[in-house]
Amino acid sequence: MSTVILFNKPYGVLSQFTPEAGHPALDTFGFPAGVYAAGRLDHDSEGALLLTDNGKLIKKLLDPEFEHPRTYLAQVEGEITEDAIKQLAKGVTIKGYHTKPCKAEIATEPDWLWPRNPPVRFRANIPTSWVQLTLIEGKNRQVRHMTAAVGFPTLRLIRIKIGNIALGDLQPGLWRKITTPILR
Repeated sequence: MSTVILFNKPYGVLSQFTPEAGHPALDTFGFPAGVYAAGRLDHDSEGALLLTDNGKLIKKLLDPEFEHPRTYLAQVEGEITEDAIKQLAKGVTIKGYHTKPCKAEIATEPDWLWPRNPPVRFRANIPTSWVQLTLIEGKNRQVRHMTAAVGFPTLRLIRIKIGNIALGDLQPGLWRKITTPILR
């Protein structure tokens, strides 16, 4: 039987087992031998990251053909508008590519959210707001590029769900084994 792990990747940690450019990596979190990240989150993104020793599962999770959903919470600069949400939902053009339609909605800052270290920059004269996006594709830094394309740059990005596996109350730097099937 395969090992599948849900990890709450902290801000600043790389989605690989080798530290690089002063950033810590997955090698310090006590994962079982033989697991690898099934996808990635940039060092400046947080939240749900799956690790497994099942190469076929990794391939399925990364193959765009399977269109498995990934849900993100993004704190953006400014008060995001319904018009921007509609644009995000329809798909936007980023770096010459038009993103697939996605689920987009205005969100509120969750009460369960942990503080980020270092904190997101604060500007008294520029408010922030939250948006929740569920994508079925995963281009490099896609959420950040999408929110910037509609005029609301991302300040903080947290992946809260991969497929039907939700981060829930799992705190940053902690992980748990998953027994629920990820793909249908």
